Amino acid sequence: MSWLMWLLDARLHIAGSEILWREIVGNGFGLASAIAGMRRRVVAWPVGMIGNVLLFTVFLGGVFDTPQDKDLWGQAGRQVFFFAVSAYGWWRWRQTRARGEVADGGAVAPRWATWSERLVLLALAVAGVGVFTVVFTLLGSWGPLPDAWIFTGSILATYGMARGWVEFWLIWIAVDAVGVPLLLAAGYYPSATLYLVYGGFCVVGFVAWLRAHRRLAAAAVPTPADAVAGGGPA
Repeated sequence: MSWLMWLLDARLHIAGSEILWREIVGNGFGLASAIAGMRRRVVAWPVGMIGNVLLFTVFLGGVFDTPQDKDLWGQAGRQVFFFAVSAYGWWRWRQTRARGEVADGGAVAPRWATWSERLVLLALAVAGVGVFTVVFTLLGSWGPLPDAWIFTGSILATYGMARGWVEFWLIWIAVDAVGVPLLLAAGYYPSATLYLVYGGFCVVGFVAWLRAHRRLAAAAVPTPADAVAGGGPA
């Protein structure tokens, strides 16, 4: 178990600051998961879950006695919810892939959420930010309001990815816009850097899913040639 002890305590020294290798490795798994998610590959979920476990220990800096002594309960707590929602996404994408429901071989067919689904997302976002701001304040979280939005938005974005909603990329962009300044101020520099990278990556992912949605929708529309081949209307 020496490798595990090394991973728990290994640190990188940069310009007089100490950064945990756990934070770097955990975010590396997160980036790999995002790339696989953009390509709609099932492996995105288990890879992301490994990163969740590592980052959970990182963001409870005071509890685990890490160089960053600030406890970001929202950042840590969302890793637990990520793990749970990722298990659901892993199951859902595997089922879709096994049934061969997506014409281009992806594990999910991207689509826009319906207006009713969007209203539910909005209501959950407002309620989640309100409730978790209070909870994280009581827990002593550093920056409870932005922490609450990052927590709530991240869960909604992950669920949206599992459902195949194109909008989940836009939610991630809104999360990153808040996460970068918060993490920089708290001293979590690798995570802040990755959030910045994620912001640009999410734009690319959004375009990729939008194109896939349009391509699959066009392929599902019968052409005049298909109608003739099928004998036309009865």
